Amino acid sequence: MPQPNPKVGFVSLGCPKALVDSERILTQLKVEGYDIVPTYDDADVVVVNTCGFIDSAVEESLDAIGEALAENGKVIVTGCLGKRPEQIREAHPDVLSISGPQDYTSVMDAVHKALPPRHDPFVDLVPDYGLKLTPKHFAYLKISEGCNHRCSFCIIPSMRGDLVSRPVDQVLREAEKLVRGGVRELLVISQDTSAYGVDLKYASGTWRDKARRTHMQDLCEGLAELDVWTRLHYVYPYPHVDEIIPLMAEGKLLPYLDIPFQHASPRILKLMKRPGAIDKVRERIHRWREICPEITLRSTFIVGFPGETEDDFEQLLDFIDEVELDRVGAFAYSPVEGAAANALPDPVPEEVKAERLARFMALQAEISEDKLAAKVGTVQQVLVDLVDGELAIGRSKADAPEIDGTVQIQDGAEHGLRPGDFVNVRIMGSDEHDLYGLVAEG
Repeated sequence: MPQPNPKVGFVSLGCPKALVDSERILTQLKVEGYDIVPTYDDADVVVVNTCGFIDSAVEESLDAIGEALAENGKVIVTGCLGKRPEQIREAHPDVLSISGPQDYTSVMDAVHKALPPRHDPFVDLVPDYGLKLTPKHFAYLKISEGCNHRCSFCIIPSMRGDLVSRPVDQVLREAEKLVRGGVRELLVISQDTSAYGVDLKYASGTWRDKARRTHMQDLCEGLAELDVWTRLHYVYPYPHVDEIIPLMAEGKLLPYLDIPFQHASPRILKLMKRPGAIDKVRERIHRWREICPEITLRSTFIVGFPGETEDDFEQLLDFIDEVELDRVGAFAYSPVEGAAANALPDPVPEEVKAERLARFMALQAEISEDKLAAKVGTVQQVLVDLVDGELAIGRSKADAPEIDGTVQIQDGAEHGLRPGDFVNVRIMGSDEHDLYGLVAEG
């Protein structure tokens, strides 16, 4: 009787960039003949891909490692928290191996040592686009690793290094494979999408018999040829981003930009070591909306940063009230081990942080509710993510998975909708987060 394939359990934590790392490891495991199993009991060894960006993520990662050790006993650790092996060893000295982010070779070496592979190349087949942790109809497309910025609250460069862009032809070929495999939406991710290619001096590559620069504009023009939804994340508002907006107005890219503004007080932005020309940001937002009125703008903000005064916070509220961003996430500042901001004077008391965060989110909830109410009566194209009873739940062009709202299609099951379907939906109602509607006939 043939022996069963060795079995690996996998826990993936953190951001979409870490999820892409997990997909690459899982693909390699499958190529080498390992079975991926969903429970600790079934696994011969467990890999935990950790996050270490903020304290709560570190705690979650350490808890996940501890649970895997308690339930299985054989644990390999990788990911961002792997950059602090002493912290992991102090909490969990029995882990088999620790490696940092993107260190796929070390993970595979550790798996080989704990569990030698058995592989039958005539049986163990993997699709050419690899294994994915997202649903079949959407995928994250990581275009670079690392970051050249040195924001005072962030330790990503110390974990993932400086910017390293993937050549444009390599990225476009991967995107093409994903689309052939059934992907209907590509989500472009990196630490700084706008800086794509600067480290390669925008070197050219060839895709579909055409020379293309490793540059954000050429990448977007190439992705536009694939005729699927393409959504841009982590875009810094550099001047050349203006060249992308016409592609959105023409329907070649989703009219959606995820831009991490972080604050609106020039003084706080300087302390954060972020671009501080907030007036230029206002002008750029107004210009983008003139070119593409349907554009959705999402951002994240930090309240209660060290030194933030009430006046600084009021400047942030005024900015939010004026520009009326469509989607906003915010969190109260918390120290991150190794971040330069920890040394800044005048920390904001926790109760003040909480009060400011509540005021910020209350204002944004009003803005979001008004913007969504304005869509009632319109017809929106929706990509279905799941069917739950009579409902089909999907997303409009304005909604990224997991971080934005949803469109609940009340008669979705009646119309036989399935995940990955596109459907036009007449919006019948809304709240501060989501839209509700019926399939638009005809």
